[in-house]
Amino acid sequence: MRASGSIAVETRLAASRTAPAPDLVNSAVSGKDLGRFRRALLRWYDQNRRDLPWRETRDPYRIWLSEIMLQQTRVAAVLDHYRIFLERFPNVEALAAASEEAVLAAWSGLGYYRRARMLYQAAQQIAEQHGGFPRNSEALLALPGIGRYTAAAIASIAFAEPVAVVDGNVERVLQRLIGINLTTAQIWQHAQALLASSRPGDFNQAMMELGATVCVPREPRCLMCPVRKWCVTQGEVPRAEPPSRQKKKQIWCALEWRDGDGNGNKNGKVRLVQRPRKASLMPGMWELPQSSEPPRPLPVSAHWRTFRHSITITDYTVHVLRNTPLPDTLPAAKGKWIAIDRIPQIPITGLTRKILKAGGII
Repeated sequence: MRASGSIAVETRLAASRTAPAPDLVNSAVSGKDLGRFRRALLRWYDQNRRDLPWRETRDPYRIWLSEIMLQQTRVAAVLDHYRIFLERFPNVEALAAASEEAVLAAWSGLGYYRRARMLYQAAQQIAEQHGGFPRNSEALLALPGIGRYTAAAIASIAFAEPVAVVDGNVERVLQRLIGINLTTAQIWQHAQALLASSRPGDFNQAMMELGATVCVPREPRCLMCPVRKWCVTQGEVPRAEPPSRQKKKQIWCALEWRDGDGNGNKNGKVRLVQRPRKASLMPGMWELPQSSEPPRPLPVSAHWRTFRHSITITDYTVHVLRNTPLPDTLPAAKGKWIAIDRIPQIPITGLTRKILKAGGII
């Protein structure tokens, strides 16, 4: 026998799903409840938000950098990269004056390198054409690599522009809050209707924080939710899991290095190859020589370690061969000996960084 609470939730769900779409675009919460909703969410955010470095500033450059880094990347993976990147390029002028190679080197390990290239292009455009950081979402939208979400996030947090953001977390919160499947346009309209214009940046971050820490995809923590009294679904609407699109591949990498003057690997060299400038994936990045087939014959002693690594929709099993070159007939086996102390200044792939760190080389 189902609990009466479940029946009540399903009744509200059924009622909301039969409502015509045009009636749903004004606000998910209305009247006096709207003010209560905003206050409850902001109070929760003030007391529970994570301590993150980009929340300690209203500098649009630092907020922009964090938003670009956080695209398709976990917060934990961004923290060190964010700090190191700002040490090298503390402001938009420093970034614009750098070389693309230096920018990619600082980005190395974060993946999705197109983000770094667009960041660099936008910095140059800001320095050359704007004479300062654009101060509204409309102007920000004109910059390379900045879409509607990023423009709204920067404008609301840095400049208090009352414009809502919608990312995956906010979309999930709104879908559960309202209890129906909304179109993209309706999601943005609901987000804007809920926005607290007195604190737009904090409200936007509160919605994202709620989705990231409480209204999570699986097993939402509804009892901890500050706005659960206004939520139609109470976390009880099942969401179908999309089928996995991940492909699986094996590759072999050759880890070769030469010691320097006997004082350790950091005085030596490692052999790397550079991906073609026109490659569709990570163009111009440096990596260890690799092949989809192992050299034959393959000595048992050649195999050093096996790694798991994912790039976009492919999961790789990576077999690392130590001081065993790949066949010279393979184009990927050609490369250059790079001084180990120069590696921090060149853009290397995340997989290469992982392997060199595991070997104590960097």
